[in-house]
Amino acid sequence: MPQSETELMLKGYGLTTAEIFYRMPDYRNVLNTFVWQDYDLAPDHPKLFDFIDFWQSEIEGPLHSVRFTHRKMISPGEWRHITGEFSYH
Repeated sequence: MPQSETELMLKGYGLTTAEIFYRMPDYRNVLNTFVWQDYDLAPDHPKLFDFIDFWQSEIEGPLHSVRFTHRKMISPGEWRHITGEFSYH
């Protein structure tokens, strides 16, 4: 069963964004870019490296370089469960 984004963030996942530069298969002097984004665990980034392995084995455009960033959206200490809210005017 897939987990929600909130559940992933509470387990330590953060949003990883990678900009992938690759050479066009027919024109090796032309670089193109592809942006990949998913929730992943730092510092090992297993999903990102699985995608790079997939790219190298299945896609014809050879990789030139990969630039990525990782940002945790929330941490478990920032989460509070609230059962009700009262407004006072």
